[in-house]
Amino acid sequence: MRALLDRIRPIGLGLFFGGIFAVTLIAQSLAGWNAFNDEQTAAHLFPISYLDYVTSASFAADVTENWQSEYLQFLLFIGATVWLVHRGSPESKDLDEVGRGTDEQQMLGRHVRKDSPSWAKATGWRRSLYSHSLLWTMGAIFVASWAVQWIAGHAAYNEQQLIDYQDPLTLAEYLGSADFWNRTFQNWQSEFLAVGSMVVLSVYLRERGSPESKPVGAPHAETNVEG
Repeated sequence: MRALLDRIRPIGLGLFFGGIFAVTLIAQSLAGWNAFNDEQTAAHLFPISYLDYVTSASFAADVTENWQSEYLQFLLFIGATVWLVHRGSPESKDLDEVGRGTDEQQMLGRHVRKDSPSWAKATGWRRSLYSHSLLWTMGAIFVASWAVQWIAGHAAYNEQQLIDYQDPLTLAEYLGSADFWNRTFQNWQSEFLAVGSMVVLSVYLRERGSPESKPVGAPHAETNVEG
């Protein structure tokens, strides 16, 4: 048991969030399935099985509309913090460290270490790609989940249109519809509020021991320090 705990501890944060993600996704699917079948019953339609629901456009749209907003949040935050700073926030770089940093700071070129990733030791396009790999990956996941939300949301919307005896929309028409952008903006605004709140509140508030917080006794104006 001790050996297992010793192996888990170094990756405990990732396992914790991976675990609660799986639990809450299953909980969402069960709650959504029951809510969907309540609507089916109210419309005098047959309920569907759980498997049919989790493979439906309705469930895919509900899940991916949240995923795309989360990855957009990280995409913008990662990119913005290269060039933008906020005095006193542990989420910000020092005020005089705006930009991509020197090769020495980034441990590149003659400053590379023996234990550096192999692509960081490379030259040319491989080093350039690896230098921005986090931003590219977050962007790719955002675009993919946004596209799935669009396609699945379109199918779910048209299912409801047919139930209501109304004309379905084309994929392009749905992209310009109020339903699509209502789903999109209601998630975007909440994510931007959350990130902005974290940046600003962490200037003045503390959580002892958290790397997302400054040390409890750090001055409010002290920037880029972790507790």
